[in-house]
Amino acid sequence: QVQLQESGPGLVKPSQTLSLTCTVSNDSITSKYTVWNWIRQPPGKGLEWMGGISYSGSTYYSPSLQSRTSISRDASKNQFALQLSSVTPEDTAMYYCTRDPTGVNGMDSWGKGTLVAVSS
Repeated sequence: QVQLQESGPGLVKPSQTLSLTCTVSNDSITSKYTVWNWIRQPPGKGLEWMGGISYSGSTYYSPSLQSRTSISRDASKNQFALQLSSVTPEDTAMYYCTRDPTGVNGMDSWGKGTLVAVSS
């Protein structure tokens, strides 16, 4: 069964860049058709899709976050990463990495999530 594990700092200062890594086990991030995503959920709010990276390395971003978001991968480590620049306290949230195995049918696996707080 695939496992996803988020890692990164739990506290980021305003205006800095938030950086998270997702380590994938029991599947390859280059598995055909798969899209690997970042989702977040601010306290008391709903889930927000931030973006994803496909098995071929193509990237997709939410229009509302595109100017501040970068998603990359390291296939040799079977990891993909999120960078969110110019953070504000509104970026405080649980951040999840997920797998969509077909790219069209939805996400079937989620990491446990990591809480990132933006505060000075």
